[in-house]
Amino acid sequence: MEYLNTAQELLDFIMRCKSPFHVVKEAGDLLNENGYTKLEETKEWSLVPGGKYYVTRNESSVIAFQIPESAFSSYQIIASHSDCPTFKVKGEDPFVTDGHYTRLNVEGYGGMIRSPWFDRPLSLAGRMVVRDGNSVKSVLVDAGRDLVTIPNLPIHLNRDINNGIKYSVQTDMLPILGDETAKDHFYELFLPDTAKEDILSMELYLYNRVEGSIWGASREFLSSGRLDDLQSAFGSLKGFLAAKATGQVNVCAIFDNEEVGSLTKQGADSSFLTETLQHINAACGKDTIAYHRDLAGSFLVSADNAHAFHPAHAEKYDPKSRVYMNGGVVIKQSANQKYTTDAVSEAVTKMLCEKAGVPCQVFANHADIPGGSTLGAILNSLVSVTSVDIGMAQLAMHSPYETAGAKDTAYLVQFAKTFFETTLVRNEHGFSLEEK
Repeated sequence: MEYLNTAQELLDFIMRCKSPFHVVKEAGDLLNENGYTKLEETKEWSLVPGGKYYVTRNESSVIAFQIPESAFSSYQIIASHSDCPTFKVKGEDPFVTDGHYTRLNVEGYGGMIRSPWFDRPLSLAGRMVVRDGNSVKSVLVDAGRDLVTIPNLPIHLNRDINNGIKYSVQTDMLPILGDETAKDHFYELFLPDTAKEDILSMELYLYNRVEGSIWGASREFLSSGRLDDLQSAFGSLKGFLAAKATGQVNVCAIFDNEEVGSLTKQGADSSFLTETLQHINAACGKDTIAYHRDLAGSFLVSADNAHAFHPAHAEKYDPKSRVYMNGGVVIKQSANQKYTTDAVSEAVTKMLCEKAGVPCQVFANHADIPGGSTLGAILNSLVSVTSVDIGMAQLAMHSPYETAGAKDTAYLVQFAKTFFETTLVRNEHGFSLEEK
């Protein structure tokens, strides 16, 4: 069962990816191992046919691409995101003390399910920016051990706890760090060799320390934190790295801040993808008209996980468009354009799944219960290309411990590999699928 090896690879990847900064570091390591050259946005790019490159922004978003050996006329892009709903440490002095406990002042990041964050081992990771002579330097940090927890009130003091509670982050969910002395050695937990006065700022996020697992009567499921959207990011990147060079520019993009609207310089609603494609166009000696012509023939896959059918709540799902874990690639439809899928992109994706030997299924929201949006529509408003929204079916989306199918990551890897090895040629009726 080769898919179990891929599933375990995913869980290992997620455990190393404690924050968006760690996601990009891990992606960069994989790209380096596979012969990709890192480029800088502030420097001129010199690209060669067959060349493999990547560029990062804010250390939390990355775009990798491969130039084909011969002339190209389109881009094929898979995009996912590096962030997930969590809590972020806030303030210059983030310690809330009462003479006995020290808690961390945090705020919610994204639309998480709050209740599962209680009573479990948590830790902190992200980056700190330190003084380095006359410069500042960003340093990746991770406490690397069980560090904090958010305790519930006992049922004896809250008799309504099982009747539904509206939790306040500021009141109920500040994690306990330690006793009254905890703040005195907080920074040493991350940078023991750096003077406290040289740590100028930080971006730290809570993460769930419970390890992922593969479970079920036939080991058919897996559970972990951060499956949304690291399952898509990992599967897309693995397929991208495994694909042979073809007749178009292959692009694998992972953006930060999708869970909070993407309105940052490193988010999908920024210039990052547009400027990267423009850099490629210019470095390959093409003019502006050629760039827009190439975009018209391009194809974007927005990969962000989908809602698997929950057996206890059939009333929340469309009766005709339910999807299931281990059912393969989920094509997401929406009448109100929360998803970018149209009839052409759906048909192309079904043909790619067929070619890849991967099952696919189609998801649509209950007509009275609109679902969340993805980065697909945002990217499509900036780079006008034919696009489709896909994902892998999962339960408990936006919980700190989510569940998905053990087979589905391998399906996504194979789909992404096939997508990048197949040249999609735009014609007056749609697209043809060609190999080179």
